[in-house]
Amino acid sequence: MKHTRRDFIKAAGTVSAGACLIGSGPLAASQPPTDEGETAKGSRVASFRCDVTPLPGQPMFCSDPLKTVELPLLAKGIVLEADGQRYVLCALDWCELCNGSYDKFRAKIAAAAGTKPSNVAIQTIHQHTAPLVDCDAQRILAEAGVPQFHISPGVEEDIKTRLAESVRNAAGRLEPFDQVGVGQAKVERVAASRRPVDETGKVVARFSKCKDPKIIALPEGTVDPYLKTIAFIQGGKPLVRLHYYATHPQTSYGDGRASSDFVGAVRERIEKEEGVPQIYFTGCAGDITVGKYNDGSKECRDKLTKNFTAGMKAAIAATKTAPAGEVRWRTYPLLFKPRTDEGYRLEDCLTRVNDSKASPAQRSYTGAMRAAFHQRKDRPIELSCLEIGDVSILHLPGEPMICFQLYAQELKPDCFVAVAGYGDGGPGYLCPEKVFSDNGGYEQTVSNVVPESDKLLKKAIAALLGIDDTSKSVLH
Repeated sequence: MKHTRRDFIKAAGTVSAGACLIGSGPLAASQPPTDEGETAKGSRVASFRCDVTPLPGQPMFCSDPLKTVELPLLAKGIVLEADGQRYVLCALDWCELCNGSYDKFRAKIAAAAGTKPSNVAIQTIHQHTAPLVDCDAQRILAEAGVPQFHISPGVEEDIKTRLAESVRNAAGRLEPFDQVGVGQAKVERVAASRRPVDETGKVVARFSKCKDPKIIALPEGTVDPYLKTIAFIQGGKPLVRLHYYATHPQTSYGDGRASSDFVGAVRERIEKEEGVPQIYFTGCAGDITVGKYNDGSKECRDKLTKNFTAGMKAAIAATKTAPAGEVRWRTYPLLFKPRTDEGYRLEDCLTRVNDSKASPAQRSYTGAMRAAFHQRKDRPIELSCLEIGDVSILHLPGEPMICFQLYAQELKPDCFVAVAGYGDGGPGYLCPEKVFSDNGGYEQTVSNVVPESDKLLKKAIAALLGIDDTSKSVLH
């Protein structure tokens, strides 16, 4: 069904209030965003997919060697062309892609698409039945004689080359699109806060798999309940659909499986049923899990799959279309400052790397990966936003907490704003400043950046959305 531009804007629902304070204040200087705008006339798009499952025996999350493949790990995305410029959005079924590995994947994809790295956004899905990939951290571990934690350089290079070839093939079969469709629907009983507050006023951690009935019973908390869908359409026919939802997308891990878990299973099932490529991005899920509704059992996973399927199908059914508007791509180079408090300093990280009594996860995640982030201190992370008419797709690094997604949507309440987190994983968790003084909680303990980064990230979000945020103070 065709709709006017006003109908199209009304299709973008606003997100209800949450529970964290986003305030204005002095913002550290950073480079202004670049802004490239083109008309939609002549715009073309093509999707790609590539198997990025590592070889058997390669390390997965927490160094478990890959034993079985439940669901192949895929890289799926689009190449979009407008007025001679090409842009690439890629969703990777990996846990994290960090630091030098992120930069190298981005450069390889850009070359294959015939564009520049600044026009490429790669986001991981972040399920944990998948590898952590960080060539800088692997180098630090190797220099210290630590057993392999990340996939080997040869395997990483082979996957990168195959992915680039998939992108190159997509760039060779671009198709015009004349409309963009948007839809959203609530997903019931999937996402819940990982930071519920107990009867004593303490923030407790409700991880992705939870069996404690007292923690399960705590309120769902602040989430973004909507699954958002964006479709590129030609002559009434959808060419590809992009989906966005915020939760840690895993039910269980640590058993040597490769899997895209319930979100990947639903994505592929709907693609098969509809005959249209479906691409899924995880939103700002740093403090969001399925733990309230998941005890690790098959029964819980089946229910999550059923509820997520219903949400995705409802978002597709709710899609309203409008003529494709102006295409605009903004980038923002953000230089995060690494933490230097005790336990987070570079020397502390390297000491942990060399501590033979520490676990492999400690030596890598809070040792080598954090050290690699310190060592890139003069190299900013580039955030980006694809805008097509009244549709904005924001690409953020690290593991941003849900309040940043709600903040972005509140900044443009009359537009359709979809947010993908889990770009370059180097910064770790991105938290609002107040979280660092909370009584309890997990996220702030695994953030690699200073608490003041909250202000830098909000400034970047506003700039990428084309908004001056200096006068804004939004209470969620």
